[in-house]
Amino acid sequence: MRFWPFRAMGEAGAAATPRHLEVGRWGERFAEQHLREAGLRIRARRLRVGKRDEIDLLAQDGEQLVFVEVKTRRSERYGRPIAAVDRAKRQRLSRAAVRYIKRLPSPKIYFRFDVVEVIGCPEDPPDKILVRHIPNAFSLDRRYMLP
Repeated sequence: MRFWPFRAMGEAGAAATPRHLEVGRWGERFAEQHLREAGLRIRARRLRVGKRDEIDLLAQDGEQLVFVEVKTRRSERYGRPIAAVDRAKRQRLSRAAVRYIKRLPSPKIYFRFDVVEVIGCPEDPPDKILVRHIPNAFSLDRRYMLP
């Protein structure tokens, strides 16, 4: 199965990047490694679809396309990271996914939305970092249904 390449966002210089964004990008790399070890094939990172829409990771699991949202937190003191994937975020991810799928040569594909929670920070030893992969975390928002 072939997917069209889209423009991925470039990495900004480390000096100009705020700390929370650095931790988020570190979490995305950590999540990507975890997904590879779980057998998923990574197709794109920080994929821009349209002016406002971004998909953290685009992966493939067999014949299924996987849109991955990565949520990184230093701790769970204020709740699970998946709680940040609220209704508005799910709508934005749905819109981005549909825009991406409509541009494919054969838009009749199977897809799902996964969330990967990364709890820790770059300074933590790898055995202290917690990663939770939640496959099929939510379904496509009704307003963006494909024909």
